[in-house]
Amino acid sequence: MLTDYKTLRVTDEGRILNVQLNRPEAGNAVDGQMLTELLEVLRALEDDATVRVMVLSGAGDHFCQGGDRAEFPALLARDPSGSELRALANKAQRVCATLAQLPIVSIARLHGDVIGAGLGLAAFCDLRVGADTSRFRMPEVGLGVPPAWGGVLPRLAEEAGQAQVRRLLLTAEVFDAAAAERLSLLHEVVPADDLDAAVTRWAKPILRRDPTTLRITKTMLNARAGASQLSVGGYFDDELLTAAMSRRALPQHP
Repeated sequence: MLTDYKTLRVTDEGRILNVQLNRPEAGNAVDGQMLTELLEVLRALEDDATVRVMVLSGAGDHFCQGGDRAEFPALLARDPSGSELRALANKAQRVCATLAQLPIVSIARLHGDVIGAGLGLAAFCDLRVGADTSRFRMPEVGLGVPPAWGGVLPRLAEEAGQAQVRRLLLTAEVFDAAAAERLSLLHEVVPADDLDAAVTRWAKPILRRDPTTLRITKTMLNARAGASQLSVGGYFDDELLTAAMSRRALPQHP
């Protein structure tokens, strides 16, 4: 579990595993390498009987400023058939599905910008605490692509409600931590200096819970989310993203 990763910093505290997105120079933008490493960590957690809580955070000034914008057009330029882009989108979907279905509890520790793919990763965590200075955005429409990353649209609709997600996607507006809490995209807002204390406060009682009960409860909650994902086509996001990107270049300034 403590492999030297290029895009993650993983620290093991015994029953708590801290997974930090570690590309601060790029705003922790999610690229193919990060997805590969996240998938490796998450799959290891599926069979780890020791870890009870995973905390997902970001290094530097931001949790995550979205997907790596340069990667999509680069993949298409190298492979015009779209197979490499399709594989990348499929990997994102596997990461998010595995994160949602972990038998342990996941906590997202959010600060700075939480944008696009970053918001997607956070949404698939069980609990989310954010700094009062954090900012959120769903920029996909402004970038000229559908919200087809990781199967995130049905997850967001489940968490925040269809009507609100529709508005945020179509306007691509920035919203603050207070708005994110009202939308249930955050469960709690705290001063930035209190983020670690909030995570600890949540983790302590979870560590006392029966792991079998937690696992079954998460399975029950995921059963409804899975039906919603199928109904809106979340399972086909890799095809949607590839088709959209094959028809236009990604704008640099949404």
